[in-house]
Amino acid sequence: MTSGHPAAPSGQITVRKALATDVPHIQRLIAPYVARRILLGKDDVTLYGSIQQFQIAVDPDGTPIGCGALNVFWDDIAEVRTLALDADWLHHGVGHKLLEGLEGDALALGIGRIFCLTFEVDFFTKHGYLEIGESVVSPEVYAELVRSTDEGVAEFLDLARVKPNTLGNTRMLKVLARGEGGLR
Repeated sequence: MTSGHPAAPSGQITVRKALATDVPHIQRLIAPYVARRILLGKDDVTLYGSIQQFQIAVDPDGTPIGCGALNVFWDDIAEVRTLALDADWLHHGVGHKLLEGLEGDALALGIGRIFCLTFEVDFFTKHGYLEIGESVVSPEVYAELVRSTDEGVAEFLDLARVKPNTLGNTRMLKVLARGEGGLR
C-alpha cells in the first residue's frame, strides 16, 4: 500500500455510532467525493442534526476512516446516505463493515427495505441491492412522502424538481431478510 496507513485486516476495523465530535471527520471524509460530484455536500448544521443516523468506521488507532448514515423514509424503507471512506482504506473491507452496520440498524428499527443512490453499483450489487426504476411505495405513502423537504426523499420519489438526477447515479434497493440469522 502506498499510503502512510498500516494495512489493517478488516477485523481490526471497528464500526460505532457517530458522536457529535465526529462531524469534522465526516466533513473530511466526504470532501473528496463532494469535489468529484459523487456526493452532495452537507452543512455542519445538517450533519449535527442528523448525527444519530451515522456510523463511523475507525482504524486500530481510533482514527475515523469511513462514515455512512441511515435515513428512515417511512415505516418499511430507509436510505443509505453519505457512505464515504478515506481513499487509503478503500478495498480493506471498511465499506462492507459500514454497510453491514447500517443494515443492522435498519433491521433493529423494523425496516425491511433499503434504498440508495450510488455510482458504486458493483459494490451494492455484491450486497444484494438491485437497480430500480419505478417508485416502490404505495400511492398513499407517495402522497405523504411528497410533502418532505428532504432532497434525498425527492430523488427517491423521482420528482421533477430534482431531475435530471442531480449526480447521474443509479437508484438501487435491497430487501432485508428478517429472522434470527439477521441479514441474508
